[in-house]
Amino acid sequence: MNTSNQKVLLVEDSKFLRLTNERVLTKAGYEVCTAADGEEALSVAQAKLPDVILLDMMLPKLSGPEVLRRLKANPEPRISRSLCSPAFRRRMKRNFFKKERPRISRNRL
Repeated sequence: MNTSNQKVLLVEDSKFLRLTNERVLTKAGYEVCTAADGEEALSVAQAKLPDVILLDMMLPKLSGPEVLRRLKANPEPRISRSLCSPAFRRRMKRNFFKKERPRISRNRL
């Protein structure tokens, strides 16, 4: 598959993840644009017209779902695919397991 013409917009607020994923995608032959928040993602999407957007769900300024809503409402840029990061699910699970849950004592049963 020829990836040399395909543009990817990578939207991630974590600098480490953004740089790491950018390197991987660049080595794979994609042209990569990045954004660190939702507002920047919208402006880069309109300027660069990417083929694919890799979008984190929890972003500063505008959330991932809000970015998707605004992109769908605007006829330009016409994005063929957007993939959302599963990091949100991992964060929710991690926070759930950190919560203090009541202990059931055998003595009380």
